[in-house]
Amino acid sequence: MNSRRSVLKTLAVAMLCSAASPILAQTRRTDTIRALDTDSDGTIDLAEAKKAASAVFAKLDRDHDDTLSRRELLGRLSEREFNAADPDHDGTLTMEEYLGLVEQRFNAANLDKDGTLDAKELDTRAGRALLHLIR
Repeated sequence: MNSRRSVLKTLAVAMLCSAASPILAQTRRTDTIRALDTDSDGTIDLAEAKKAASAVFAKLDRDHDDTLSRRELLGRLSEREFNAADPDHDGTLTMEEYLGLVEQRFNAANLDKDGTLDAKELDTRAGRALLHLIR
């Protein structure tokens, strides 16, 4: 009898958690948009993404040399992604190179090509890759 109750309680908790998961994910996306959406239109445009990326760049540039090394970007870009974003192959990304990568990822996430990203677009693989650079 006790084990049956325990199993039923576990199943009930699991069902509640799985039902809440999409709601929590939507809340996180909404909070992300609010944090980045400086004009309060409910979407993120390229200028807003670049503004956020510039702040992240400054935060990551620990040695204040106006470039980001592989070490400073650790965990944000794979080796392949870093090499693709570093056209002069000097082993660092300038602000211009970093923002160029942000723009590429923004365009990849902008599925409807309207120049803005909504919560649905940010929840795509490309949208999450962009968020990795601007948060």
